[in-house]
Amino acid sequence: MKIISWNMARRHEPWRCLLDMDIDLALLQEACSPPPDVTERIHSDPAIEINPGPWETMIVEGRPRYRTAIAKLSDRINVEWIEAKPLAAAKSRDLVASWPGTLAAALVTPPSGDPMIAVSMYAQWVRTSIRASANYIVSDGSAHRVVSDVSTLVAKEAGHRILAAGDMNILRGHGEYGDPYWAARYQTVFDRMAVLGLPCVGPEYPNGRQADPWPDELPRDSRNVPTFHHARQRPETATRQLDYVFASRGLAGSLRVRALNAVEEWGPSDHCRIQIELAEDA
Repeated sequence: MKIISWNMARRHEPWRCLLDMDIDLALLQEACSPPPDVTERIHSDPAIEINPGPWETMIVEGRPRYRTAIAKLSDRINVEWIEAKPLAAAKSRDLVASWPGTLAAALVTPPSGDPMIAVSMYAQWVRTSIRASANYIVSDGSAHRVVSDVSTLVAKEAGHRILAAGDMNILRGHGEYGDPYWAARYQTVFDRMAVLGLPCVGPEYPNGRQADPWPDELPRDSRNVPTFHHARQRPETATRQLDYVFASRGLAGSLRVRALNAVEEWGPSDHCRIQIELAEDA
């Protein structure tokens, strides 16, 4: 089974790129409504489905913006959508999205092997409180909300089959500009996922190009691969990894995870695509 995780940056062109790829499933973040030409292709192809719901789900500073989404893109798999309900409207045993638009889930049955739950995750940037000692944008709190929501899919450390991927907007193995305080805060997100039985499985070098020149904030032994470039950078000068894949330990050995971050394969977003392949009979 071929899967892509991708922050589409609220752009239309990634939709066109996505439909031209030979993949089965896409886990999407910052997804906007597909443009008319893509919508026409979706409606004309019975193999394509997108989890239902309004596109401008996530409210940011009072404005509706975008959402996470999952797209079924081939007839090689079957999907059953799992609705993530807002905390205030959720009932017992519902899947909750503490911040609507940050979580999408589906039960996916591959061509061979057992079904698994696929999750698209997004951690939203927020500003520190007016009572905080500095005016920063932070995302670890949002990431922890997503982890809390994912945790309701887990009843015990082992025995589940879950693949969760997306843009977590945090750094792995280091903090902002090498700050150990932020490194420790970010690490708590990865630790919680590991305790749930969902360790981070990449992407990491050599399954992706590393930053060149090497950023000062990154430890020399890091295996991080850049997956995001800001407005003053280009794919070839990207330095930070913000996108990650987590998987049940029973699945991890059957997964191949790679950042499609070479200049020629980056794609029309500020995030590169993350390629995930699940071996047959996994």
